[in-house]
Amino acid sequence: MNREKNWERLRQETFDLCIIGAGASGAGAALDAALRGYRVALVDRGDIAGETSSRSTKLIHGGVRYLEQAIKKLDLAQLRQVRHGLAERRTVIRNAPHLAHPLPLLTPVFSWFEGLYMTVGLTLYDFIAGHDAFPKGSWLNRAQALSKSPMLTRSMHSAVLYYDGQFNDARYALALAHSADEAGAAVVNYAAVTGFTRENDRLKSALIHDQLTGETIEVRATVFLNCTGPYSDAIRLLANPDLEPRIRPSKGVHIVLPRETLNSEYAILIPKTADGRVVFAIPFGDKVFVGTTDNDYSDLTHEPLLEPDEVDYLLDTVRPYLAKTPDRADVQAGFGGIRPLIVSSRADTKTLLRDHEVEHDAQSGLLSLLGGKWTTYRIMAQDAVDQVGALLNKFTKSSTETHYLIGGENYRFEDWQRMQKQYDLPAEVCQHLMRTYGNRASYVAELTRQNPDLAARLTDNQPFLNAEVVYQVREEVAVTLRDVLARRWRLELSDWQLAAQLAPQVASLMSAELGWSDAQRTEQIRTYQDLISTFMSRAGLEPEQTWALT
Repeated sequence: MNREKNWERLRQETFDLCIIGAGASGAGAALDAALRGYRVALVDRGDIAGETSSRSTKLIHGGVRYLEQAIKKLDLAQLRQVRHGLAERRTVIRNAPHLAHPLPLLTPVFSWFEGLYMTVGLTLYDFIAGHDAFPKGSWLNRAQALSKSPMLTRSMHSAVLYYDGQFNDARYALALAHSADEAGAAVVNYAAVTGFTRENDRLKSALIHDQLTGETIEVRATVFLNCTGPYSDAIRLLANPDLEPRIRPSKGVHIVLPRETLNSEYAILIPKTADGRVVFAIPFGDKVFVGTTDNDYSDLTHEPLLEPDEVDYLLDTVRPYLAKTPDRADVQAGFGGIRPLIVSSRADTKTLLRDHEVEHDAQSGLLSLLGGKWTTYRIMAQDAVDQVGALLNKFTKSSTETHYLIGGENYRFEDWQRMQKQYDLPAEVCQHLMRTYGNRASYVAELTRQNPDLAARLTDNQPFLNAEVVYQVREEVAVTLRDVLARRWRLELSDWQLAAQLAPQVASLMSAELGWSDAQRTEQIRTYQDLISTFMSRAGLEPEQTWALT
């Protein structure tokens, strides 16, 4: 992807479809539409997956909670949601096997009856999934459960094992956008829609402001599709001020603990909490993510931050399930996201449906893809682009179900061994490159051959290479420190201290590629380190004040 060239395309071309928002649904819709042969523009006011789509629990799932509610309330809508999620679960993994894989989860139970109840429910979950590639669950006795997850509490009676999927959400969205770009879409991040022009009340063009240069241009398109998640109402009202709000935002946060908290490849599902939520403790890289919460959130002008009471809630929730109880000193990072729940008559956000809707405003012509969740992004995108085809009077069938994303086709993790021999890189580095870039990993490794300095690691205890930063700038439209540290890598999510410490090294590499002045480079570092300091202070953790600017 080349941002400068794509910006020029926005200036010069007329598009069939302009998609606003480059998260899961927007990037997914851009790929779907481009593969159908439509002329597509994809813009986002921030980075690709810069908001909700990079801050999920990293699970691809049908929804165990939805299944329980569907059975208890005889709710066919929730049962249908589970079925769609489980069907899409295997597609998400198939199309990007380097970024997604099955994940075993254990649910500790404290009585024979509780174990039977969970076993029956999760057996039904497997039955609905059908004959996919996922292993089937089972009911384990205490000794069997401890052999798989040795840090579980000894007071449990037994544990129920089942499988769902895990993925790298930010890089998955990036792979969707990158794949759309290669299919012909013009993808531009840091491009904010500030208004529309109209012809007979119908949207004719979007006014798009370049957040990096300050330039504003007019982008012409036949159809505009709003995929801005929790921010959807702002675009809807920009297109038609008479519309009623449809989104009820909900905040969910996670805390990050050391890998030793679980010391296992097995995640934990905590099915019962003080307020009726479901909480997960999930191994992700060298950390454990614990979450999530679910509370109304109204301040959409500010990023949702981890608060002290949320830290306490998640620690209190996970403690009864572990032999060694984590405390505040163990928390190494955290992150918050906003769910785009569709307004309904239900009483609270824990019971609001997260299914999706494609809304067509007949007056302005704006399409809005509302609600949904990561697992079903492809179906959401397909439904939206079907409506685009109807408005264009140019219908073509979607082909995304079997379309490999960037890095996914012919992917074999074992190829890291060949890469190690070819480029003389450490084994753990080659494994990291394969899991991050898939069959494009050799593109990164080749940079180390062209410039041996790029073969150096940024830090001894992580596999990140200098070459990756160069690749991310040249090929993955990374233009800020946070693009790299939070989304191209997931370091900000897992270790606030280390992310702040590595900022100067990453800034130097980006500066050489992007032509930053010394003042610009210093400002990037200072801004990012101040952000991390704010995160830590707001969460009630002690920031380290010795981060260097160089």
